Amino acid sequence: MDTAVASEPTRTGAHSSKHFDVLVIGAGISGIDAAYHLKTYLPQRSFCVLESKDGFGGTWKTHTYPGIRSDSDLYTFGYSWKPWLGAPIATAPEILRYLTESIQEQGLGDYIRYRHKVHAASWSSAEQRWQLLVDNLETGEQLTFTTGFLWMCQGYYDHDNPYTPEWPGMDRYQGRIVHPQLWPQDLDYSDMEVLVIGSGATAATIVPAMAGKCKHITMLQRSPTYFFPRPNIDELAEMLRPLDIPDAWTHEIVRQKILKDQEELVRRSAEEPEGVKEELLAAAREFLGEDFDIDRHFTPRYRPWQQRVAVIPDGDLFTGLREGLASVVTDEIDTFTEKGILLKSGEELEADLIITATGFKLLVLGGIAFDVDGKTVDFADTVTWHGIMFTGVPNLAWVFGYFRASWTLRADLIADILVRMFRHMDSIGASVVTPQLRPEDKDMHLRPWIEADNFNPGYLQRSMHLMPHQGDREPWLFTQDYWYEKEAFPAAAVDDDSLHYS
Repeated sequence: MDTAVASEPTRTGAHSSKHFDVLVIGAGISGIDAAYHLKTYLPQRSFCVLESKDGFGGTWKTHTYPGIRSDSDLYTFGYSWKPWLGAPIATAPEILRYLTESIQEQGLGDYIRYRHKVHAASWSSAEQRWQLLVDNLETGEQLTFTTGFLWMCQGYYDHDNPYTPEWPGMDRYQGRIVHPQLWPQDLDYSDMEVLVIGSGATAATIVPAMAGKCKHITMLQRSPTYFFPRPNIDELAEMLRPLDIPDAWTHEIVRQKILKDQEELVRRSAEEPEGVKEELLAAAREFLGEDFDIDRHFTPRYRPWQQRVAVIPDGDLFTGLREGLASVVTDEIDTFTEKGILLKSGEELEADLIITATGFKLLVLGGIAFDVDGKTVDFADTVTWHGIMFTGVPNLAWVFGYFRASWTLRADLIADILVRMFRHMDSIGASVVTPQLRPEDKDMHLRPWIEADNFNPGYLQRSMHLMPHQGDREPWLFTQDYWYEKEAFPAAAVDDDSLHYS
């Protein structure tokens, strides 16, 4: 990865203050967006961004596997306040350059403290503030920060510990096993037979990136995934740019067109799943040909968008398969062997390198230990307010984005509603806000954070017992629906009985 795009981390010694009106945790896509909103719309509030890594970018800094790229378009994954000028699907270095420009143009760099890892947060009602225990990873010191409000932007998975199943025989395999999330920079795979376990967006990125650069690469999947092959170009943007229309206008027009198209696709996926399925399979056939076994390898058992549909720019995954540079095998693992993997069908796949593209470990609010007035917070015992805040937990917001739409769209909506909330607090002279069930909500039916019929990837289902609940009415819903929330959030009340101010 092109690390030259990252700005020089601010040195720890340049900062002395350790109390802020707002602390933002995480300097990835969401944290930079939060910093922009605080600086732009709430300039009277002091704030700081704490980031455990040595630079900004979150996923786009920590993930360095071959071909790392977005699997959604940058017109909607990028910020509403920063035009995107490149191709719709972008590489990690391109995204980091965009984030570098975002920080520099908005003057956000001095607000970020790198190599600061939060491991505990305690709320004191008497002092009306959070106290955080923070490790300075650069100096080895343990620091104490205090803040009136915590804006959690560290994402939803464990950056340091990916998910890898324990398969039989892994200890006797003589080759090398690598998880993409922990990619070694010195790995030379040019003379290797490579086997990738998994069929999600990560596998669909790695396989075409390595195809032709190793002896051969095979994608082993337990079950198929839907993919959406499309040219990595936006025709509307290409049409508008020569007309000398301001970049901000082009960005917004293209953004709204993409969102409208996505809305229609998501609607049809729920109402006309067979029709959408046939369109996706027909697109695969255009690249793979009629003789390819589409039914076996690229026809999932679930309806479109019940799991994420990854865009494959220019159909590169399918092109590698068609040209014989890559293969796909749909089967289950029986055991690892000395040379590779024995499948339940009896076939053995030999490999010098096995890449376990098997997903994330979900991590609730960064795995930080929270307590309120000395009582440990178990978020599984809470009900979420709009999927942002939690009953009984004061002055705490968590940015959790979309799966069917770009993550950043929800980060923007959350930032807007929090700005309104802060302004309301100022208007009534309050310093604390705590979601609470109203009398009419006491016997409300509680539902999972995300229901399996709505969206059911493995990393969510494995960890759903750790997550907050949602209710069956507003403001306790977490719909995962941008096209609903883009109307509901601006209209959401910040002054009703679901929020207790003091």
